[in-house]
Amino acid sequence: MQDQVNNPAHYQGKTLQAIDVIEEFDLGYNLGSAAAYILRAGKKEDKIQDLKKAIWYLERECELESSKQP
Repeated sequence: MQDQVNNPAHYQGKTLQAIDVIEEFDLGYNLGSAAAYILRAGKKEDKIQDLKKAIWYLERECELESSKQP
């Protein structure tokens, strides 16, 4: 039986989970969420929806970074 809490199949790549990549690159919330949606795209439900959600997080990160510039 698949462990849906600690190791769900849609989070698992060939050797890494999405969280491993996010933590290794210290991506933070928005970039980490975008990466997770990209890495899991199509593994659970609608691939287009997953990719649009990744874009949403990327746009949010762009807005945040833009607000920091003088």
